[in-house]
Amino acid sequence: MEHQGESVRGMLAENLRRARVQRGLSLSELSRQSMIGKATLSQLEAGTGNPTIETVFSLSRALQMPISDLLEQRPTGGMTVVRAAEAEVLRGEAVELRPLRRIECGNTVFEVYDQRVRPGRKQDSLGHVGIEHTIVQAGALGVEVDGRQVELGPGDYVGFDAACPHSYTAVDGPVWSVLLLQYRADQRSNAALPHHPGGSSADPLKGGC
Repeated sequence: MEHQGESVRGMLAENLRRARVQRGLSLSELSRQSMIGKATLSQLEAGTGNPTIETVFSLSRALQMPISDLLEQRPTGGMTVVRAAEAEVLRGEAVELRPLRRIECGNTVFEVYDQRVRPGRKQDSLGHVGIEHTIVQAGALGVEVDGRQVELGPGDYVGFDAACPHSYTAVDGPVWSVLLLQYRADQRSNAALPHHPGGSSADPLKGGC
């Protein structure tokens, strides 16, 4: 049995530095591509920063890699138990994410998160790697993807290309949901390759914006 005990801050520090060095990026260049201050990046790599949802998703977008490659240590097999009270919370403007599990199946990688949306604010994303799937468990969730808006209730599902700009809003009170992020397995292997922000966008798992 595995038990999640690694610090999100510590794992991000280790994985971020590895990914940046593998791509041959300086802190200054990664700062430019991610729009995160160089001092903030330095603190994150030192394990002294305070990562937010916005920060982690910006790094995922800039480095073109799954969130779990930044936040998690690879599991070694067996049973994994993650207690809700012990899962570290990644906070954003309106959303709290609890990373639960990374699942690799064939050529597909899934990341499973417990997602809670707080009322009164909007969680915006400029877009990031992967396909995003959300299943509402309780509450009313407003979702906007590339200008198209929809409201979801308990049991409703939405899926979309996460590269498109999108946002979540709790319409009337807090929202509890399950978030699944889906990637091609080879996106992880790309971490060892030089980063080309202007590279091909062809992706059989993604629709266009």
